[in-house]
Amino acid sequence: MIVNKNYKYWKYILLGIIATSISTCYSNKKKQALDTVRDLQTIQKEGNLKVATEYNTIAYYVDGDSIRGFHYDLVMAIAERQGLVAEITPVMSVSDRLEGIQEGKYDLIAYDIPTTSILKDSLLLTIPINRSKQVLVQRKPMEGDTTAFINNQLDLAKKTLYVVEDSPALLRIKNLSDEIGDTIYTKEIKKYGSEQLIALVAHKEIDYAVCNENIAQALIDSFPQLDINTEISFNQLYSWAVNKKSVELADSLNTWLESFMNTSEFKKLYNTYYK
Repeated sequence: MIVNKNYKYWKYILLGIIATSISTCYSNKKKQALDTVRDLQTIQKEGNLKVATEYNTIAYYVDGDSIRGFHYDLVMAIAERQGLVAEITPVMSVSDRLEGIQEGKYDLIAYDIPTTSILKDSLLLTIPINRSKQVLVQRKPMEGDTTAFINNQLDLAKKTLYVVEDSPALLRIKNLSDEIGDTIYTKEIKKYGSEQLIALVAHKEIDYAVCNENIAQALIDSFPQLDINTEISFNQLYSWAVNKKSVELADSLNTWLESFMNTSEFKKLYNTYYK
């Protein structure tokens, strides 16, 4: 049993390292003079759609000799219908994805982006594709583990929560700190995604992490010693994003998504990863 737990731990840590390496390789291969922001007409003329996503067991991952993932499959469906070649790059850093969109390195971020007013000021968001919330990841009470178990949000006072660097959860944690009238400390981790933070909590490297509930739910069977029942946020809507200048691309994506999300094909795709 100990071997099995260690295997699962290293599986997700190694996935993070692999994803970072893949992202670096893509970045090095595509270092050019300055990228320019493209809109729909240029994308169609050049025949490719440059996409950034995150490497995890929901969005984009390697399964044997193939690539799978909800966001990967959805992008591929769009590209096929538009006659485009999808160039999908796994990028673990939130800030790198946002920077890539602003600089024209990517045309689209195909990942769960919360539809907050702050992000709407800097990005064009598509219609909502998903719904989720931020949850606390912690270990269940066990003999020999002296870490305090968090039963409710008030118990978070003076605790340190680990999050992915530049995670949208940071703003929510700050607001929550104001709501409970006490300090909640945060530490941002750059090189790992949410899955790796979950593995670190499971193996007592850190005590608390805040992650998207969908990702936490996908991993909970691998780490039964974890609890993910303490909510950090309410349910939020999540969208994809393009550059503010890519108005026609945003409109085209919205038209296609609105149509496709009402089909049985989309429901089957969604249920494959979220049910």
